[in-house]
Amino acid sequence: MHPTIALFGATGAIGQSIASTLRQRGQAYRVVGRDAAALHRTFGADPLAEVRTWDPEQPESVTAAAEGIDTIIYLVGLPYWRFALHPALMRKTIDGAVSARVRKLILISTVYPYGRAQTARVREDHPRLPHTVKGQMRKAQEDIALQAHADGRIQTTLLRLPDFYGPAVTASLLHGAAVAAVRGGVADLVGPIDRAHEFVYVPDVGPVVVKLAETPEAFGRIWHLGGAGVTTQQAMVDEMARQTGRTIPKRIVGKTMLRVLGLFNRLLREFVEMHYLLTEPVILDDSALQALIGPISKTPYAEGIASTLAAISVTPESGKPTAATAATV
Repeated sequence: MHPTIALFGATGAIGQSIASTLRQRGQAYRVVGRDAAALHRTFGADPLAEVRTWDPEQPESVTAAAEGIDTIIYLVGLPYWRFALHPALMRKTIDGAVSARVRKLILISTVYPYGRAQTARVREDHPRLPHTVKGQMRKAQEDIALQAHADGRIQTTLLRLPDFYGPAVTASLLHGAAVAAVRGGVADLVGPIDRAHEFVYVPDVGPVVVKLAETPEAFGRIWHLGGAGVTTQQAMVDEMARQTGRTIPKRIVGKTMLRVLGLFNRLLREFVEMHYLLTEPVILDDSALQALIGPISKTPYAEGIASTLAAISVTPESGKPTAATAATV
């Protein structure tokens, strides 16, 4: 069975969710990344997965990775300190995809390009006015994808996600608390933790992305997928404590302390400019997406937390999570 869909940047949590959906449907798919060993560790046991490596900075490498593919799902992540590469990599990916005659590309994006929310719930027509460097780079990436569609080179669409969590998702604001809930110790959190927030449960994302790929009307614009409702980090940690019966001591790092810790930790230093998302919530309105593809299954937070804790309980203990393993695509 020849794959017609390729996951570029497949080894992350969202890529694995999409792969799981395709696997459940018995649909062959291609996984593309820089690290062949990582790809084989993650997908090697699945006979439906075809592994390809690429160098995303080389259009000819993109073309080879996209050969015979109808739809690319673009999930390529970069460390915060390399965000300036996002626009160039998107341009090269589209150039290579067009050369390979790929028809469609779905970009999985973030709330960063909006900047500060101007409404309590943010719809897709909210102005994209990023005030951060990272938001500007992601907006530039989006603009390249949308312009390629407008120019008729390739059909593109964007799916915007909030922060996420779920089983085996370590790059989450909630991961440190989940580990502490299962194994004891102190939960490292970035605060304030009592402000409105939303989290998408990673296994819920795959079915939505696959449905978008199959919906012609989805292309040429931006879509939102929100979480299972508005919550707070505090409420999520309280639910972890309730489910485990364990008191969870918390160590909360605010913006000032992030600046101090950033003197010694590059990730924390880069996280400072995104701290506004914890004090000025960006809550996504996904009613347009539901009107397009129908009702979306969203795992309730209590159920998602139970699965997340269960995964930690059967996973060998690894390194201690840091306070800001910031979770977004």
